[in-house]
Amino acid sequence: MKISPVLHLFFVALCWNHATCHAQTTGDDEEPSIRLVNPTTSEWEMGLRLSVAGGEATGIVATCPLPVEWPEQSIKLLTKDISDNVSRVTFKELDEAVQQMIIVVPRLQAGQTAEAIVRIEISKSWIEAPNQTASLTRPRKIPSTLRTYLQPSPFIESRDRKIQALAEQLLDDDEPAWQEVEGVFDWIRENIEYRFDEKIKSCVQALNDGVGDCEEMSSLFIATCRAAGIPARAVWIPGHTYPEFYLNDANGQGHWFPCQIAGEGHDFGRMPEHKPILQKGDRFRITGARSVQRYVKPTLTAKNATGTPKIEWILRPARTP
Repeated sequence: MKISPVLHLFFVALCWNHATCHAQTTGDDEEPSIRLVNPTTSEWEMGLRLSVAGGEATGIVATCPLPVEWPEQSIKLLTKDISDNVSRVTFKELDEAVQQMIIVVPRLQAGQTAEAIVRIEISKSWIEAPNQTASLTRPRKIPSTLRTYLQPSPFIESRDRKIQALAEQLLDDDEPAWQEVEGVFDWIRENIEYRFDEKIKSCVQALNDGVGDCEEMSSLFIATCRAAGIPARAVWIPGHTYPEFYLNDANGQGHWFPCQIAGEGHDFGRMPEHKPILQKGDRFRITGARSVQRYVKPTLTAKNATGTPKIEWILRPARTP
């Protein structure tokens, strides 16, 4: 099915505005910024499939996250597949970090399904660390757009006394900023044993237990950086989470750097990963949720229902390199 011109232009406009706001110079050998290498193109299908068990539902509104553009990621909407019983599909950008696709279904009876699935071409580059890091420093003046990356988030208790004490222990102003943050990275990998768990724990619990998976290890890294005044955030890709941290160069320009806190190798300041970025950030206010959310996950509401509305999140590769 071809894309309607309005839907296509709306999607492109969001991606263009986002890329413009978040442009980051790709560094050469002398610049302390990330270097983008090894670009690869893949196609993904993302969207929702809705159904009702044992009755019907009316006034259905469902949402799911869609990726936006980043310096290492560009996006092209290829096709959409929207069933006839979907009355409206719109997009909403949250904090310039993730999109929500919002679909409206007036009525759905038992045995029926409603679908809204888009096929997206994603070009993704690996990130290599800068060759020159000596000029990088902790940011002294935090822009208003970055202050959320210094606040506590779900499972990231950056103001907890144990996290504050850990930050004081690991981060020393006498060291270059890059080596300071790398010291946090190394300490967590040496002292937190990787152990997968389906349930997300707080970073304080991971610190107490000495175990955690990519969620907890990322949270602990982020919380420790934030406690020391270094902006940091979580990055969510299919099946995995990793952190990014923010430093300034000698001209006062800020740069985001990733690190693979859970995994083999020593990928500090680099990210050899082609999976699409679903969101960056870990503190979102979402309609219908009373508290701040870590992830922009799929949601489903219905004004009236005699049955049980069900939601299936479609997130699958359609063509990989």
